[in-house]
Amino acid sequence: MSDANYHIRCMTRPEIDLCVSWAAAEGWNPGLHDADAFYAADSEGFLVGLLNDEPIACISAVRYGEHFGFIGFYIVAPGYRRQGYGLKLWNAAMQRLEGRLIGLDGVVAQQENYRKSGFEFAYNNVRYQGTTSRKDSFSTSVVDLVKVPEAALVAFDRVLFPAPRTPFLSSWITRPGTVAKACIKDGVMQGYGVIRPCKMGYKIGPLFAQDPHIAQMLYETLVSQVEPGAQVQLDIPQTNPHAPALVESNNMQPVFETARMYTGQAPNLAIHNIYGVTSFELG
Repeated sequence: MSDANYHIRCMTRPEIDLCVSWAAAEGWNPGLHDADAFYAADSEGFLVGLLNDEPIACISAVRYGEHFGFIGFYIVAPGYRRQGYGLKLWNAAMQRLEGRLIGLDGVVAQQENYRKSGFEFAYNNVRYQGTTSRKDSFSTSVVDLVKVPEAALVAFDRVLFPAPRTPFLSSWITRPGTVAKACIKDGVMQGYGVIRPCKMGYKIGPLFAQDPHIAQMLYETLVSQVEPGAQVQLDIPQTNPHAPALVESNNMQPVFETARMYTGQAPNLAIHNIYGVTSFELG
């Protein structure tokens, strides 16, 4: 490899679409409109490796707040793997997040490689897959999330994510085809969930709820907002003891697993209220 012919820089917004297409080719089933929300999270958080000005590798190194970062979208194009290009890009991403607690969702088989960069295993996230169905009636406590004051959403989300992510959330819940719902009881937010169209079917994420009943109510509402019989996926943290019952009761089956890892002590989150991860790419 000639270093003179390989360089790394921040991606432009249109170039993030390339990340999404590569992720689709890897079978990761990204959302159709994820790129805009990802860019809103951190406009300089996506790096591309170029060989002779041709993009051959990508990675995200998104900064949240002052102290947290998340790595994802780590892809080297077939034909350029195991030649050192990916490692140089990885090092650039790690340098961008230096001094922060860093998280990632990695392929379980790659845990040892991530440990070499200082990551430690926290828990597994498991992707479950099922099909959507219709429900005729809904609880009056479930409302459109866009009607909830932004401050209430941000405050609720902050207990379940390691850092503030207001710009990301504002974009994430308003993408085309996306449905976002919240559960409000006695004027207090009890949970929220988002379902979005993907390359294949739909994904729910996040799905945050104060108890299993609210999680089920939000799940039923979300899957009822899209065409029945479509594929739907939900990524649950294994450390939430109530999440497996949710996916099992909705006839979902495990199809994929990641290792959630951090460079330091795992954030102290209300994990028992996390029934669905937002995304493997951005946490």
